[in-house]
Amino acid sequence: MKMDLHPFRQRTLKQRATLDGIGLHSGAKVRLTVAPGPADSGIVFIRTDISPRVEIAALSEHVVDTTMNTSLGKERVRIGTVEHLLAALAGCSIDNARLEVEGPEVPILDGSAEPFVALVQEAGVHEQRATRRYLMVRKPVVVTDGDKQARLSPTRGTFSVSYTIDFQHPLISDQTYALELSNRAFQREIAGARTFGFKRDVERLHLAGLARGGSLDNAVVVDDFNILNPEGLRFPDEFVRHKILDALGDLSLIGLPIIGHLHAVKSGHALNHQLVRKVLAEREAWEVVQPRAEHELHALQERLLPVLSMEEPQVA
Repeated sequence: MKMDLHPFRQRTLKQRATLDGIGLHSGAKVRLTVAPGPADSGIVFIRTDISPRVEIAALSEHVVDTTMNTSLGKERVRIGTVEHLLAALAGCSIDNARLEVEGPEVPILDGSAEPFVALVQEAGVHEQRATRRYLMVRKPVVVTDGDKQARLSPTRGTFSVSYTIDFQHPLISDQTYALELSNRAFQREIAGARTFGFKRDVERLHLAGLARGGSLDNAVVVDDFNILNPEGLRFPDEFVRHKILDALGDLSLIGLPIIGHLHAVKSGHALNHQLVRKVLAEREAWEVVQPRAEHELHALQERLLPVLSMEEPQVA
């Protein structure tokens, strides 16, 4: 992928690219095609296996389910498990794209965002003339659910994240990861982290109509003490890295790249979307900015961000 693109211009794909797979929850065969989108059009899903085709913009207002995945819906038509693909597009700084899905769900592939990054690279990245718009966080916004928390706060950088999980399991307890997000950091440190689940939950998920396409080929599965995948983990802390991947996909449903810091403790799809909805509802907490260069961004931050709110929360 070209690394010399202008950082403040919108990006789309150069051409179409396609892959086939199965849905994690439906078990159905699915085909995904990514295609270029015009400037300022955003990310749009299209269900191509029904007539007439239904287009669903990748925006929080179209979220219809957050049970074990993020699903978008419109006119009784759904597209499930969109978060890994959306994370890959955000991680590759793709602003505009049309995503044709032939089936009820985005394919799970290997359970990470890596195959979607490869698909973006196959399609190629095209720089558009339009300037990128950002949602710059000006005041902290917090949502909680018991001991779970997700917080978006101002930052002097672009986008950073600190995430803590604890499943009270010998292999998944008190994992923390933090990074300043960039295309390179996403592809190296986050994209390859796979979704995961517990062997004890498989039967319950199947009865609920979920995880019908799940296997050791597309998820990390753990029993009470062991990783069941023969190849083991890709990272020692693959679990928390995947939760960051999920969060990046979920937060992209704000509709603009974010300038802010995400601090999350034990968050998941439902709380991520509560945070997105609360951010959008609190209009005084953010500003849409359109800097054309690094110095313009810094000047905006100096003018718009209060000094006292700039202390990023520490990971608990």
